[in-house]
Amino acid sequence: MNEQYVLGLHEVDQTQLALVGGKGAHLGVLTRIDGIHVPAGFCVTTNAFRRIIAAAPSIDDRLDQLSRVHPDDREAIRTLSAEIRRTIEGIAIPGDIAAAIARALTRLGEHTAYAVRSSATAEDLPTASFAGQQDTYLNVVGLAAILRHVSRCWASLFTERAVTYRQRNGIDHRTVGMAVIVQQMVFPQAAGVLFTADPVTSNRKVASVEASFGLGEALVSGLVNADVFKVRDGDIVAKAVATKRRAVHASPAGGTRVLPIDREQQEQPALTDAQVVRLVQLGRRIEAHFDHPQDIEWCLVDDDFQIVQSRPITTLFPIPAADDAQNHVYVSVGHQQMMTDPMKPLGISVWQLTAARPMAEAGGRLFVDVTASLAAPSSRAGILELLSRSDPLIGDALQTVLDRDGFIPSLPDQGPGTMPPASGAAGRIETDPAIVAELIERSEASIATLKRGIRTKSGPALLDFILADIQELKRTLLSPQSHQVIMAGMEATWWLNDQLQAWLGEKSAADTLTQSVPNNVTAEMGLALLDVADAIRPHPEVVAFLQDTADEGFLDELPKLPGGREARDAIEDWLDKYGMRCVGEIDITRPRWRERPTTLLPLILTNVRNFEPGASRQRFEQGRQEAQQKEQELLARLRALPDGEQKADETKRMIDRARTFIGYREYPKYAIVSRYFVYKQALLEEAERLVRAAVLREKEDIFYLTVPELRDVVRTNQVDDDLIRQRKGAFRSYQALTPPRVLTSEGEAITGAYRRADVPSGALIGLPVSAGTIEGRARVILDMAHADLEPGDILVTAYTDPSWTPLFVAIAGLVTEVGGLMTHGAVIAREYGLPAVVGVVDATRLIPDGQRIRVHGTDGYVEILS
Repeated sequence: MNEQYVLGLHEVDQTQLALVGGKGAHLGVLTRIDGIHVPAGFCVTTNAFRRIIAAAPSIDDRLDQLSRVHPDDREAIRTLSAEIRRTIEGIAIPGDIAAAIARALTRLGEHTAYAVRSSATAEDLPTASFAGQQDTYLNVVGLAAILRHVSRCWASLFTERAVTYRQRNGIDHRTVGMAVIVQQMVFPQAAGVLFTADPVTSNRKVASVEASFGLGEALVSGLVNADVFKVRDGDIVAKAVATKRRAVHASPAGGTRVLPIDREQQEQPALTDAQVVRLVQLGRRIEAHFDHPQDIEWCLVDDDFQIVQSRPITTLFPIPAADDAQNHVYVSVGHQQMMTDPMKPLGISVWQLTAARPMAEAGGRLFVDVTASLAAPSSRAGILELLSRSDPLIGDALQTVLDRDGFIPSLPDQGPGTMPPASGAAGRIETDPAIVAELIERSEASIATLKRGIRTKSGPALLDFILADIQELKRTLLSPQSHQVIMAGMEATWWLNDQLQAWLGEKSAADTLTQSVPNNVTAEMGLALLDVADAIRPHPEVVAFLQDTADEGFLDELPKLPGGREARDAIEDWLDKYGMRCVGEIDITRPRWRERPTTLLPLILTNVRNFEPGASRQRFEQGRQEAQQKEQELLARLRALPDGEQKADETKRMIDRARTFIGYREYPKYAIVSRYFVYKQALLEEAERLVRAAVLREKEDIFYLTVPELRDVVRTNQVDDDLIRQRKGAFRSYQALTPPRVLTSEGEAITGAYRRADVPSGALIGLPVSAGTIEGRARVILDMAHADLEPGDILVTAYTDPSWTPLFVAIAGLVTEVGGLMTHGAVIAREYGLPAVVGVVDATRLIPDGQRIRVHGTDGYVEILS
């Protein structure tokens, strides 16, 4: 037979991944890097594994059963995976495979001790690390023992943990093969792990070395605390020597054993400083070869470093590309837009074209480079004030960077890319409701013109038309007057909060004063869905039908039911005005409510169940009266002060200004997504033409192209299938990453901190964005489609963009992990009078679903109640 069952490591390279697995391919490459020493060995290829699997038809049946098991069904996974492992270990290794292994052992030394390690074809890839999911056996001696442990490695492809991982990540068990690495055992004085990028901060310029005495197994298994060294530019910048009481050593009878370390050696570092620096230099050489930061396992034998494994670090957030070698500081756009999920390339491209400032992409997210604004003294104060008000964690992170000597050099004022100060932009505009009405009217007329004009466009002309319309969008929305209105509303609320606290000790007064303001299209959307519930509630057959349907065509079925026509018309009218919205709406590729109206059904049914008829008008009127009463109370208290009449008059002017302008804050995004949906519908029609012409496999493939790339595809009728396939894989990998609020060009993710001492012990700190205190049941909801709310519930979630607003009418309070003072969730919480705290780090993990909590919306913290 011509099947390759065994390959020497020196015969292996990166192209043989399917034959030798990720670990084997990496070890083969390591043997070719100058100056890198790898223990001699060979690889039992996946050909041998597949032959074993083929010998047992029962495994195929078990894999069929596994494919139908839910990743959370641990009992079924445990049972089926154990059966597969027992079957594999019970199959005798065929004579020709055993003979090939025996020949390889003879060449290296039959009586030498070996490490036998698994190497799956889906592990140690740049986008997914499967570290520790399969097995490793140390100090294995003799052919019979090695054959036995090769079988165990094959079986380890089906450990419960490995199977669950593949189930969760959509990896077909049949597509994964298992190779086995057999390497000469080394007996080190010390061993450990080297990360060529700091695993804590992600800084690519800082390497981290963990070291302990004996075999690295002690460290990997958590048996001992390791010495930790941090190295930057060839210097050790941090060092922590642990007390190491035990070490793992090879046992004379085979396998390993744990031995105590002599007391006088326990406090000694496992490596000298010179050895640490030399190890990091080797790591940098390996990193450069693979062009990716590496997680490297090493052994020290007689002052010589042996590398036993190197795999990519897959948890690092990518760094935006820069066209120079200077230091840069980037601020996350997603944390400002309440959408920290990854975006597809078309979504990124369209948003970049729409944005007022240049935006860099990394990890499927967008970032703004604020380096120049921080470098110029005049703009530094403005951007820090603006971003700190919005999100104190971003402000603190930026201050952390500024406090580092020399990271951002100081530039002369008015350098490129500087930002104007946060205040003063809106002072010139009159408090006139007609200004807002005119802005909205102008935008609606522009969208109507777009809809008429796009109907006749196709091919390259369609793309050119959209590019030209994006410029029209920027002209209308980014006009000086639109910016002045937004800033006028924000500055008026800031003034009210600052002055009323100074004069009256009143915290966050603007929160109540700006309830139920006019022209807040997002708040109106949530209330309008209450009206939809009013149209449905009287018709029990319609309610029952909506509770059971999962068909996106349900609107066509409604007229067949008593009351169904009224229900359909109410939903259709709502979709006509708001159907272009959805979760993550800044990404044009996301499915809109009009495209997937079933997404709305849990929200509508919650409103049917929890509210009385007329709740929409009642809620709005209640908010308006509370605002009016608060205004009268505050003005009366002000008039009792020295210079009270002047203070009251000034405050009244600012209240009127805030109520006139603050609602418009939500309109520009509504206008943007309205246009986006028009673009999307036209682009998908063009994509269908490309599918019919056999240019694209499926119309959604356009989501993985930028606008210029899509224009070229439309023009040439040719597409790079490999590029689309590669980008789909990259997008899947980006979904596992958490974007940082602030990122440096060194890859360091800077989280920022709330530097406050005024909160109770154990409370979760955040940013107060809507005043009041509320106690209730926490409902931790990560997907709006799974919302099941009762009156008095407090919503706890990662972020809330405008699409979450319909839920706000059904809750009593809000806690989010991401958010700022003027982000959408905060604005709508104030509009509805909901106590809210945002920017609570890890809230969805730290607050259990169903837990009673108390939200302090005025003071910015959350208490978990017993």
